[in-house]
Amino acid sequence: MGPVRLALLAVVALAAAGEAVYIPYNTSAGVVAGKLNVHVVPHTHDDVGWLKTVDQYYVGSNNSIQGACVQNVLDSLIPALLKDENRKFIYVEQAFFQRWWRNQNDMIKDTVKGLISSGRLELINGGMCMHDEATVHYIDMIDQTTLGHKFIKEEFGQIPRIGWQIDPFGHSAVQAYLLGAEVGFDAFYFFRIDYQDRDTRKETKELEVVWRGSKSFGSSADIFAGIFPKNYEPPPGDFYFEVDDDSPVVQDDPLLFDYNVEERVNDFVAAALAQANITRTNHIMFTMGTDFKYQYAESWFRNMDKLIHYVNKDGRINALYSTPSIYTDAKYAANEQWPLKTNDFFPYADNPNAYWTGYFTSRPALKRYVRMMSGYYLAARQLEFFKGKSKSGPTTDYLGDALALAQHHDAVTGTEKQHVANDYAKRLSIGYTRAQELVSTSLACLTELGSKSHCSSPTTKFSQCLLLNITYCPPSQTDFSKGKSLVVLVYNSLGWKREDVLRVPVFSDSIVVHDSEGREVESQLLPIASASLNIRDKHVKAYLGTSPASVSSKSTIYSSQGSENSNLQVGQGNLKLQYNAAGAFSLYSDSRTLIEANFEQKYKYYIGQDGNGSDPQASGAYIFRPNGTVPIKTDSQVPLTVLRGPIVDEVHQQINSWIYQITRVYKGKDYVETEFIVGPVPTDDGNGKEVAAEIVSNMATNKTFYTDSSGRDFIKRIRDYRSEWKIEVHQPIAGNYYPVNLGIYVEDGNKELSVLVDRSIGGSSIKDGQIELMLHRRLLHDDGRGVAEALNETVCLDNQCEGLIIEGKYYLKIDPQGEGSRWRRTFGQEIYSPLLLAFSEQDGGNWANSHIPKFSAMDPTYSLPDSVALLTLQELEDGSVLLRFAHLYEAGEHKDLSALASVDLKRVFPNKKIGKIIETSLSANQERAAMEKKRLKWKVQGPPADGKVVRGGPMDPSKLVIELGPMEIRTFIVNFERSISGKQLL
Repeated sequence: MGPVRLALLAVVALAAAGEAVYIPYNTSAGVVAGKLNVHVVPHTHDDVGWLKTVDQYYVGSNNSIQGACVQNVLDSLIPALLKDENRKFIYVEQAFFQRWWRNQNDMIKDTVKGLISSGRLELINGGMCMHDEATVHYIDMIDQTTLGHKFIKEEFGQIPRIGWQIDPFGHSAVQAYLLGAEVGFDAFYFFRIDYQDRDTRKETKELEVVWRGSKSFGSSADIFAGIFPKNYEPPPGDFYFEVDDDSPVVQDDPLLFDYNVEERVNDFVAAALAQANITRTNHIMFTMGTDFKYQYAESWFRNMDKLIHYVNKDGRINALYSTPSIYTDAKYAANEQWPLKTNDFFPYADNPNAYWTGYFTSRPALKRYVRMMSGYYLAARQLEFFKGKSKSGPTTDYLGDALALAQHHDAVTGTEKQHVANDYAKRLSIGYTRAQELVSTSLACLTELGSKSHCSSPTTKFSQCLLLNITYCPPSQTDFSKGKSLVVLVYNSLGWKREDVLRVPVFSDSIVVHDSEGREVESQLLPIASASLNIRDKHVKAYLGTSPASVSSKSTIYSSQGSENSNLQVGQGNLKLQYNAAGAFSLYSDSRTLIEANFEQKYKYYIGQDGNGSDPQASGAYIFRPNGTVPIKTDSQVPLTVLRGPIVDEVHQQINSWIYQITRVYKGKDYVETEFIVGPVPTDDGNGKEVAAEIVSNMATNKTFYTDSSGRDFIKRIRDYRSEWKIEVHQPIAGNYYPVNLGIYVEDGNKELSVLVDRSIGGSSIKDGQIELMLHRRLLHDDGRGVAEALNETVCLDNQCEGLIIEGKYYLKIDPQGEGSRWRRTFGQEIYSPLLLAFSEQDGGNWANSHIPKFSAMDPTYSLPDSVALLTLQELEDGSVLLRFAHLYEAGEHKDLSALASVDLKRVFPNKKIGKIIETSLSANQERAAMEKKRLKWKVQGPPADGKVVRGGPMDPSKLVIELGPMEIRTFIVNFERSISGKQLL
């Protein structure tokens, strides 16, 4: 009996000594002066689509691809937070949060509101998604952020104050100043910068900086920027606590095996001290979480409770539950001077042969679709305002939601699985269909005599043609020979007068065009190129399931008209293009500007690295890693086809069996339009290919070129050079590629060569005097960054699949030095906002007698200044109106147009009276004056900022004139009075 009694006594003693009972963990620590403070920030990173669609991620389906269920994250998070009042959490993606919120009962909603108001659950960043920063347009960034911020303000009364862009693949200057400072953020945290840049910053303790992203705004738009030292995951030392993670939990029960408190505390302290050695001040942040974590939140919080409790008992450092807001305030309170960062963080590489510059072009068809829908959404919201927002009929809301999702950093980037790309496109298509119905109704209301505001049942039927880019438009290709005529309605959303050429496919070659007053309008019939017919027939059948029937066989007799084999010149106005005897573009001359330049248009492809070398890095959806360059020689057996007419001269070239090019010079226009059809890119040689267009001149450009930042500022690039750190060049081509959303240009002191684009693509100047644009990518290997799928897009028809064909345009102009910005800004905005076309059928009679032939919401004698664009005119649910104007020029960019500009709202809305107008932050969730007053002003190392910042002054509510300084975007909430003298807008 003795040994047994001893054993029992030992157990009792062990229980008493080891406290194998409930332990009240002390997690109440705040910031402690004089100690290293470790801000433990629990978070989850939830992609709104990547390997699974956004809805699959939310509900947790398709888990054979990835075990991820955001619904579980949010469901388990709330009870876990309630267990301890010190626990905190941050949540980012509103697309998911709003899905979850819709399904909660009032009790849960009240609980969540309490957590948010107390700061224990913080909604940061606040957009519908964590948008990309390379392949997105600034208008889309603003729109998707506004959508999320609006919900957060209306539901919770909260205003996000921290940017959290932790996963995009490089970071833009526009993000820092526009989607950071101008939305009222105090700080901006992220992770992905070039590995060489990160190593340099660790040595100099410059991972945390003040980022001055705008030359025009200077220090007025500074923002504190924190770069994570390794990634956005927990620190080194194995601190992952999902139920199925491999990391050792904190085992503090002495009755159980594997007790490891001392070991886990030492690991935590070691990680903290290591990070403190590369960080200024005595505050560091541990990002406790990663992709789709906290599906069982209690598992994480249980272990973090223990770590905070035992680390603080240990006493060497202080650990606390925190958020980025708390961390930012602690950094600010330290009263430190911070290093200054300018420009941006492109391109991004995570190792010597892995430049993430391929995604600048990946899925170019999706990128174009997103851009088209963005411009359409801008126009559709204007028309919705004119008609009056419907509570029951079609609206633009679905398209807005679909576009918001498409800005995600694995959406428009092209870095998602194919089925997910299809899902984004499907959502855009549904949104377009609904918005199209709204647009058609609104246009009918505007054109019908005697219509009233908020009209709902107009009789005129308008159709639209999204597939005009592949020459498919059933409404215009109808046989109108029996007394009927086609009515083409044109809507200009820009707010300034413009001249443009409309291209519309028609059935007959006996066409006469009249304007609304019955005057004949100059027109020109052109045959549809065989390459265009082929792409049209194939894609209409593939996507719509029908074969297009309406083609004029008569027009094909012109298909070879004007073919010449000798030198030829095209262009009827000031601009002339000359082709040599070999059919190559050789001379550009403009008699107005006296510019004359020799240059060539060429094509080439890069062979995609297959990953079989000593470094297994392949070229893929994210990464551009060329394995040799192959010039594409033009097939000399196929002569040029030249079409001349009163409006446009066209030169058609079959470059090779899978590249076709049409070069156009319009009468009265001083730029060159190049349409390209690329594909199917052949891969039967076993090589993936990345196809680029080259414009080659003899300009001495000294390694320097300029690319836009998200369609806004232009940033100076120097080949093989980074202004803030010394680069070791391993990839001289991929490492010099940059995102191009608006355009790219070079200059030589005498002239500027500019190229504008119709979607986001990658571009560079690999040699002096040269500009290149990557147009298409078809690859056969995955690049190992998680998508686990080769970027090999195909189109299938009748059980036959072949590579995707890309149709697109780029635009070229040469100007005297200093004069190119006017074209880049004005025409660039016209590319983004093309004329919206709608078609109707007229059966005899005179359209103008039975309809209103012209409509202008503005005073017809008024036009916005040349330097100002109308970005947003949108009626909100409560009847108020969201209004934004943007100055298009940077400070000093143009000798005249970089000046202060004014917009007269009384002339913008001549038939409406403004009852109340409030200027807000960019995302419209707070008054501008209050935002500027409370934003933190950070101290910067070095001399004070140079130059005076020009911004528009406060608006006088009696004069209603808005001033805009260079690059300024001003946002207002407007309330109109119900009527004025009985008149409505319509």
